[in-house]
Amino acid sequence: MKIILTQEVSGLGSPGDVVEVKDGYSRNYLLPQGFAILWTKGGEKQVTSIKRARSAREIRDLGHANEVKSQLEGLKVSLSARAGDGGRLFGSVTPAEVAAAVKSAGGPDLDRRRLELPGHIKSVGSYQVQVKLHPEVTAKFALNVLAGK
Repeated sequence: MKIILTQEVSGLGSPGDVVEVKDGYSRNYLLPQGFAILWTKGGEKQVTSIKRARSAREIRDLGHANEVKSQLEGLKVSLSARAGDGGRLFGSVTPAEVAAAVKSAGGPDLDRRRLELPGHIKSVGSYQVQVKLHPEVTAKFALNVLAGK
């Protein structure tokens, strides 16, 4: 089955890519999750708008990715979240909250889908977060989760 990806799917492609996948994979996973749409001639026109949106928020080249990596690795990112006794959070820290914390700490604007958190962050402490900036460049930075709010 031919589909058009609307989001990044690891091992398959980037938004705007037209790929051929098994029928069950697209029908049971990709389409219901909103990761893809069926390929049609009308859908082909959407590919240009998807690719244009992707290029606006994507890292331009390897040099730019290395520049963003050096900027991220020198950054001290703190995030305050509501916590109970013993440092246990009410809920967990989401990639969107981490991206907002990086932006407020003076870092670059990151796409939350490219952040790789070390599991579910459900307690106060220090964590290592990875960001896949480019297929060849991955940056790591320290995230300090504080009790607050």
